[in-house]
Amino acid sequence: MPSVLDTIWEDRDVRFDITAQRMKTRPGEVLIDCLDNIEDTKGNNGDRGYILLLSFLGRLLVTNLRIIWHSLTSPRVNLSVGYNSVINITTRTANSKLRGTTEALYILTKCNDTRFEFIFTNVVPGSPRLFTSVIAVHRAYETTKMYRELKLRGALIQNKQLKLLPQEQMCDQINGVWNLSSDQRSIKIRDSKFGLALVIESSQQTGGYVLGFKIDPVEKLQSTVKEVNSLHKVYSACPIFGVHYEMEEKPQPLEELTVEQPPDDIEIEPDLQTDAFTAYLADGDKPQDREPVFSEELGLAVEKLKEGFTLQGLWEVIS
Repeated sequence: MPSVLDTIWEDRDVRFDITAQRMKTRPGEVLIDCLDNIEDTKGNNGDRGYILLLSFLGRLLVTNLRIIWHSLTSPRVNLSVGYNSVINITTRTANSKLRGTTEALYILTKCNDTRFEFIFTNVVPGSPRLFTSVIAVHRAYETTKMYRELKLRGALIQNKQLKLLPQEQMCDQINGVWNLSSDQRSIKIRDSKFGLALVIESSQQTGGYVLGFKIDPVEKLQSTVKEVNSLHKVYSACPIFGVHYEMEEKPQPLEELTVEQPPDDIEIEPDLQTDAFTAYLADGDKPQDREPVFSEELGLAVEKLKEGFTLQGLWEVIS
């Protein structure tokens, strides 16, 4: 059985065009801010008609685990960007289809060894919330990793007392416990060369460690395993991820802000301009530069394009 942490993808993945069910908050996920009139400037790569252009104006939802953007006119067009995949967040000048040259939010991510770049623009002038909300919540995520990761040999004790995290409570204190771990979150009793021991298997996301603890007598060991399993079950039902940030105005529940995805009544032939994966690729993770070739269109030497790409297509992406 995989750990509950191994099933949590929201803060670790970059996903395109997810279902309405996956757009809903998972247990422990909290909606922090909601911003309307946000243009997906990166995905809006060229003139594709009035209706498709409108589909790239939508709503940005900021939770404690990820950023969700979805179109209001085409609900199937959406993005889910987990904070753990974010490499860098900056503000720079971008060319918006609806506002022209304006300040935009640039988010560079890396997921499964592939880099993606997202650019979001608030089409309402003079509204800085797009920048303040996303940057502040991401910073809160980065500074609370102790809630979500396994820390070995960390500075957990101060003045002979355990330093508790905010919202953390001490439920019990068990003395006389030997740490048997040497080379290595399900909780179980396992036999070892030291006799029966409490064994905690951490999730693959935290390294897949096996932690062993010797507790005597056996009755104390069994009661401890029962208590830890009970606490783990309660925690798994609604995890505390540690990211805390409050807006002055409370947003509506995320379920009320997302739009149901009706079945398509038209069929669109996929091409390079409408492929979501291609549109957001940041070509910064290639192992080395491709060989130079002469371009008759430009009259000079350029780096050889990837198979299936054209100069005209690239100009339309960045224009």
